[in-house]
Amino acid sequence: MARLEYRLLDEANGFPLLFYYDHIDKDEVSLRFACDYLVKGHVVYEKTSCAIEPNCYVIYVKRSTEEQAVDYVHHAAKRWGSIQIELRHYKEGTADYPLVHTYYFKDDDDALLHLQSDYLLLNGMEWEKTSAEVDEDRHVYIYYAQPTA
Repeated sequence: MARLEYRLLDEANGFPLLFYYDHIDKDEVSLRFACDYLVKGHVVYEKTSCAIEPNCYVIYVKRSTEEQAVDYVHHAAKRWGSIQIELRHYKEGTADYPLVHTYYFKDDDDALLHLQSDYLLLNGMEWEKTSAEVDEDRHVYIYYAQPTA
């Protein structure tokens, strides 16, 4: 088990601690390192960088000025004991990103590989990643993508 901290990218104020997790699995740290955004408390934070310090993993974030938390009407039902990644269709200039598919993983490594992938193939259609997000409010990871064709 490890410690993970989210710190605000504010050097003048000593990078204030926003959130921390004392007993977090390293696989979950890896999943979070792979995400570009964090949604927590209906606020969107943008990852600026990640760091490893003695006995601690750190994700530096800034409050996003371009993105807003979305209350999705259409989302998948939770499955106990699984990691969920929603594939959502990213459309420029809109805040509505339709749910295309939900992946369920029992294995952290499989989920991590999906989040790190630049392309996913689903039902014969190729999707190119625009960003990835961990939504703590809904306990789900989100893979935003656009069709390549």
